[in-house]
Amino acid sequence: MNVKVQPVEEVKEPVEKEKRALDSPQTKLIAGGAAVGTALLIYLFATQAISQPILLLIGLGLGYTLFHARFGFTSAFRKLMAVGNGEALRSHMVMLAVAVTLFAPILAFGVSFFGGEVSGYVSPVGVSLFVGAFMFGIGMQLGGGCASGTLYAVGGGRSIMFVTLLFFIIGSTVGAYHLPFWTEEMPSFEPVSLATSTGLGYGGAWVLSLAIFGLVALITLWVEKKKRPPKQAPVPSVRGWKRILRGSWPLFAAAIILAVLNALTLMTRGSPWGVTSAFALWGSKVAMFFGIDVSSWGYWQGANAEVLQSSIFADSTTVLNLGVILGAFLASAAGGLFRFTRITLRNFMASVIGGLMLGYGARLAFGCNIGAYFGGIASFSLHGYIWGILALAGTFVALFLRPFFGLSVPKPKDTFC
Repeated sequence: MNVKVQPVEEVKEPVEKEKRALDSPQTKLIAGGAAVGTALLIYLFATQAISQPILLLIGLGLGYTLFHARFGFTSAFRKLMAVGNGEALRSHMVMLAVAVTLFAPILAFGVSFFGGEVSGYVSPVGVSLFVGAFMFGIGMQLGGGCASGTLYAVGGGRSIMFVTLLFFIIGSTVGAYHLPFWTEEMPSFEPVSLATSTGLGYGGAWVLSLAIFGLVALITLWVEKKKRPPKQAPVPSVRGWKRILRGSWPLFAAAIILAVLNALTLMTRGSPWGVTSAFALWGSKVAMFFGIDVSSWGYWQGANAEVLQSSIFADSTTVLNLGVILGAFLASAAGGLFRFTRITLRNFMASVIGGLMLGYGARLAFGCNIGAYFGGIASFSLHGYIWGILALAGTFVALFLRPFFGLSVPKPKDTFC
């Protein structure tokens, strides 16, 4: 039985009951993935700081969770803006509520596993944030996924996402080159923390954050009552204890797991989970290989200069990304779902344009759906909330662009969205 894996896309037609079953586990792929993961783990233990192999394991957990729950940011924004289905966005609110509950004491007391400094993602608010987040919102709807979605879709074998990832890296590298213009020449304000910039403290900021999340959840319920949108499509699964290993997982369970893993990341490396800084690093490394003087760019000055000159395996974000891809690969193989999918000219062009906008937008906006939206809001940063609003605005615009590339948009009369 062929079950098409759709890690970040919607199913438009009714899903028959028998099509929800999973194929047998792809044992050869599981064995191969386990061998690669073990070899990488041993290499990191032998050559890098102890935090790196720990982060690889955390990344594996993130990828496994993302795939089994089909936990999307792109599809969540699209379903809300297109038909008013807010189920996935409510799972975001659960994730953020758990995250701020964990982050507040970690940031307030500097809790870490290895005694280093701990800091959240609190970034400036300015033109670069507004432009970058809006671009990212459009890009993820054309490219077929956000930052985390791109990684776990690649791990699941969705062929077109390899194109998105390639141009995501290119866009991020160009964005790194242009970033000084956007941050130094364009208007910008100092970072604003709900905890430290307002006098609320982490306790007060935590209460305010929970109130905001609750309000957002209530608004989505009100919208659903008014619009009566189609339900979210079911995904292939099994019953009983096997569901833990083979999926699918409930969105709200995955939201809690992702928040816990992000808190573990914060305590392990001193900063929250991020994705796209590694893309700028990978692209810049390739540019250096071809003789481009990347080290002269403003982006690679200061603390970033050492990152550029070091091995990519010394970069914690790179290790997390590799873990996410590998974790998603193992999850897809466990469900018998790993297989490459078809690429057409139109979705190829959408992935090229979307990937470039994703990468460039992430650099301008000081992060993506993970670093800015998830990590920023969990760190009590105002820029995280603004990122979410502008990405939703970009999503709305992209709803009118997707059909030009043969990409579907949920409709009120669909059975599922």
